Amino acid sequence: MKTLFTGIKQLLTFAGENKPRAGAEQRETGLVENAAVLIEDGIISAAGPRRTVENLPGADGADTVETGGICLPAFTDCHTHAVFAEPRLRDFSMRTSGATYAEIKQAGGGINSSIGAVRRASYMELEKKLLRRASRFIESGTATIEVKSGYGLDRDSEIKILETVRSASQKTELSMIPTLLSAHAVPPEFAGNPEAYLEYIEKEIFPYVSEKKLAVFADIFCEKGYFTPEQTKKYLEAAAAYGFKLKAHTEQMCRSGGTIAAAHCHAVTVDHTDYCATEDIVTMREYGTIPVLLPASNYFLGLHKFPPAREYIQAGIPVALATDFNPGTAPCLNMQFAVSCACINCGLTPEEALCAATVNGAKALCLDDRGFIAPGMRADLAFFDCEDYRELAYFFGGNVCTRTVIAGKTVYEA
Repeated sequence: MKTLFTGIKQLLTFAGENKPRAGAEQRETGLVENAAVLIEDGIISAAGPRRTVENLPGADGADTVETGGICLPAFTDCHTHAVFAEPRLRDFSMRTSGATYAEIKQAGGGINSSIGAVRRASYMELEKKLLRRASRFIESGTATIEVKSGYGLDRDSEIKILETVRSASQKTELSMIPTLLSAHAVPPEFAGNPEAYLEYIEKEIFPYVSEKKLAVFADIFCEKGYFTPEQTKKYLEAAAAYGFKLKAHTEQMCRSGGTIAAAHCHAVTVDHTDYCATEDIVTMREYGTIPVLLPASNYFLGLHKFPPAREYIQAGIPVALATDFNPGTAPCLNMQFAVSCACINCGLTPEEALCAATVNGAKALCLDDRGFIAPGMRADLAFFDCEDYRELAYFFGGNVCTRTVIAGKTVYEA
């Protein structure tokens, strides 16, 4: 099956080497005006000036779709917690009344407040909610998301979350890459004994999840009051021995040392990184670890501290961008807002932010078949009702996606 999308005012291909983009490369959009994209059997055959693509022999007999607006690679949202049972509305009310993250946790809120609801929820309930959220991701121009566990924190509940992701993946066009985040917090039954809990994960959860291939990545929250750099290193080394690729939440609320610990374990990404220092930046560059910016979380928490993204760019480190969609600190699944927030609060240019949300987002998930528009790549495209691509960062708070194409199939049309 062939489809020709034509009449595109601006096409951002981000064409180039199939690698993470760093430094000045993050500003190279591969912009083509008055463009077209030819797709065959879910794969991009050609992309470029309209007249050139329309006159290719391969365009004969293609279904032609006149689009208008702008087109870019569909977003890859490389950090979400999309499986949860209930929003944390009590936490939100406390926060708007002045309570801090630590005070909310002490009052029984935070990550632990989501545990009971997930443990009580059935597979069917969790799947129904995940599929509803999947539709909203697609409607916002996202084709791929990473989905973490971490709201069960016991063997059965963590497996339930990951099996929900697997089951839901068969019922939506949205690609969902599963991550095991059992080391998200210490659950009540292990209160005060994080070492024992990590040992429980290694003995009771890693073997089953690895055997059943329920997760691609393993992740840990390295933060004061959660897990230390030493525990992080030990946990990630154990995860790697079971075949998991590695990620870590680091330097979100203070400089804890998690970035260096994770990089030394060859983690693919370190996420948040709000409090990274020069030594962390040097280490990320040395080990090829990608920082994932999550500015929607900072926005929702009312923080004034954001990650030093400009320093990452200047150091030649590839930067990725994600929503951090979760019930407690970032109930936002629209990457358009994340792009705007990254420009306004993290100092990225629109070009850098869009690259971080597409090419580098795919690389943060070790996906080489998507993220930019070139022959041979999977045909994941997002179309937006804009005259200029910079409007995606300039206007915020809404959804201007008009069409989402995943593997060559139009799965959403406004």
